[in-house]
Amino acid sequence: MTEFLQTPLGILVLTLVQALLLLVPLLIGVAYLTYAERKVLGAMQLRRGPNVVGPFGLFQPFADAIKMLMKETVIPTGANRLLFLMAPMLTFTLAMIAWAVIPVNDGWAIADINVGILYLFAISSLGVYGIIIAGWASNSKYAFLGALRSAAQMVSYEVSMGFIMVTVLICVGSLNLNDIVNAQKTVWFCIPLFPMFIMFFISTLAETNRSPFDLPEGESEIVAGFFVEYSAMSFALFFLGEYANMILMSAMTTILFLGGWLAPFGIEPFTWLPGPLWFIIKVVAVLFVFLWVRATFPRYRYDQLMRLGWKVFLPGSLLYLVLVAGVLVAMGWLPHAA
Repeated sequence: MTEFLQTPLGILVLTLVQALLLLVPLLIGVAYLTYAERKVLGAMQLRRGPNVVGPFGLFQPFADAIKMLMKETVIPTGANRLLFLMAPMLTFTLAMIAWAVIPVNDGWAIADINVGILYLFAISSLGVYGIIIAGWASNSKYAFLGALRSAAQMVSYEVSMGFIMVTVLICVGSLNLNDIVNAQKTVWFCIPLFPMFIMFFISTLAETNRSPFDLPEGESEIVAGFFVEYSAMSFALFFLGEYANMILMSAMTTILFLGGWLAPFGIEPFTWLPGPLWFIIKVVAVLFVFLWVRATFPRYRYDQLMRLGWKVFLPGSLLYLVLVAGVLVAMGWLPHAA
């Protein structure tokens, strides 16, 4: 068996098994995140949320999935059929393949590469293409305007997210996600880098087009934005991609600032819980804040969104990066890259 796993075919089989072990729970998590969002919003707005399909409405995600599968995919007249159908597939695929480098425990990653953070940044940057293609291929002015809005928003906040990631990287001296988590055994980075932690979380809200930055879905002016012409499973793929990106951004926040799978500050009563469970607890906590923000804050105006990104977050993250680098050099704490 060991010899077979060392052959090219064995490596392929092992990789496929690892991918399934990761993607199946992830897809179930995405399905139940939609349920959790409706329940949390219901509780915060003093109503019940889904409660008919199954006990406590637990089968609602499966009912929604069956409904989407049974509907007809309508392609608008004049739309580019190939690109119209490719765009949701691209968005969903990118949301899935980004998980290849995410470690849920020490060494538990499908691809434990030394440039994991660059891989994640590259994949998140490619997400813009799916949105632009969807807006253009729909042959609709509203869809195209929504796509341009969304692309500008994502590009704007990726700049400050890049500087925030670099701040974490110079504290660690490595681009490996495993090393970033292990560097937080003494103290989580959310404490010394607290302003960066807040800016990163708000940037993830903008990057995933979530409230209060859900400008692409401005119902009053452009209806549902770039996926206004989509229906059935093509719409569902965009929907799943958005929620998978929420989980991905929560995992990135956990790895960069909340100590990943590490127990809080190594406190003894908490260390008996396994690492993957701590990772899941932290990701769920960040996701809850995603939902809490949606229930609490009104939508930003577009000029306010851009002003926050370019005039507040960009100079703020750059200033804090220089400050952190200066402190590390002055104290002689600058780590050497492995």
